[in-house]
Amino acid sequence: MSRPVIGLTTYAEETRFGLNDTFSAVLPLSYVHAVHSSGGRAVLVTPDDPDADVLDGLHGIMFTGGSDVNPDLYGEPPHATTKVKPERDAAELLLMRAALEADLPLFGICRGMQLMCVAYGGRLHQHLPDVLGHHNHRPVSGPKFGEHPVRLTPGSRTAAILGEAVIVNSFHHQGCADPGRLVPTGWCPEDNLIEVVEDPARSFAIGVQWHPEDTTDFRLFEAFVEAARIRRDQVAAKR
Repeated sequence: MSRPVIGLTTYAEETRFGLNDTFSAVLPLSYVHAVHSSGGRAVLVTPDDPDADVLDGLHGIMFTGGSDVNPDLYGEPPHATTKVKPERDAAELLLMRAALEADLPLFGICRGMQLMCVAYGGRLHQHLPDVLGHHNHRPVSGPKFGEHPVRLTPGSRTAAILGEAVIVNSFHHQGCADPGRLVPTGWCPEDNLIEVVEDPARSFAIGVQWHPEDTTDFRLFEAFVEAARIRRDQVAAKR
């Protein structure tokens, strides 16, 4: 049987192809590789001309990393370091809300987790060094990623996948201040920053603050793709 189809949201950026600069839909291939390695078939979802009908051919949707979420969406003025893409926010919030309403399996990574918090009525820390007093979640020098432990709530969906503790890679300057109606199920023990959120009422709705696509640990992707496979089979059985 064919692989479950996973939609991956994309960046809209000025990009150079050869000698030409052009506005493009782009995404690091690591996201695609993680989905394919986990048994899914990745398709890219662009932020232009958004409509919920994009979800019709998908069995799951992943909200990827990228720019800061617009603080207008949670009623705060922008921090000096905040850089937003309002068109992407609008397109992805439309798709996220439609996916949640349809109980389509959903996975948020970094910005994707932050967008989940906002969609569920929460808010963000716009610049973590101001709140935490350090740059550990986005190093200013040295390796691209920071590294730190995350502790997970026993009995949570994410703990069932990863166990009760995991070492993660980190590259973000914003974070979840209030998860809204989501349930936080993972924290960085060094500063208590929320690292995982879940909606237990959905078949699969998990957001993580780190970048599992840039590791060799694809357990979260495998669980997500399996949830999408179940969704596909359920839809097929109703036809």
